[in-house]
Amino acid sequence: MNIGLFNYDHYLIVDLEATCCDKFSIPQKEMETIEIGAVIVEAVGLKIIDDFTIFIKPVRHPRLTAFCTELTTIKQADLEDAPTFSQAVETFKCWFEKSKNSIFCSWGDYDKNQLERDAKYHKIPYPMGNEHVNIKKQFSLALGTKKQYGMAKALKMVGLYIDGTHHRGIDDARNMAKLMPFIIGRKNIPKIR
Repeated sequence: MNIGLFNYDHYLIVDLEATCCDKFSIPQKEMETIEIGAVIVEAVGLKIIDDFTIFIKPVRHPRLTAFCTELTTIKQADLEDAPTFSQAVETFKCWFEKSKNSIFCSWGDYDKNQLERDAKYHKIPYPMGNEHVNIKKQFSLALGTKKQYGMAKALKMVGLYIDGTHHRGIDDARNMAKLMPFIIGRKNIPKIR
């Protein structure tokens, strides 16, 4: 168990969606964030106290692939008038900095790495600070295994279901919040049969 999770008043749970393809036309290092979804979870009651979502207009590969739209349900029209990455991150920072003593959490390290790549490409400072908790790994630790599970499988393991649309940033962030009682040990994860 990551005792460091207990040193915070809030958990900032973030999920990104990015440009993608199934035909290797967009290299992984050129994927761009197209949605930031996030929730602030109050550490004592583990309730979502605020949420945030914003679309971002991609510049390297501005046209979404059919695969990306099918996976995320994000349409090209959703991005046409969206802010740039730099503008979106500034809005995002203004939102999450209102929650004092929070820790950035995501399901795996992908979201942290993607934000770092995007910030570097757009020549802006990485917005999240040094602290990050991989709650996918923490879920496995709570389960007592090294095997890691996708968020949908983790929800199923604890008897919960996906609310909203899987692979939409805001919905996935909300679903991750439902797993926090199991991740921090307030609820036991049922044994796998």
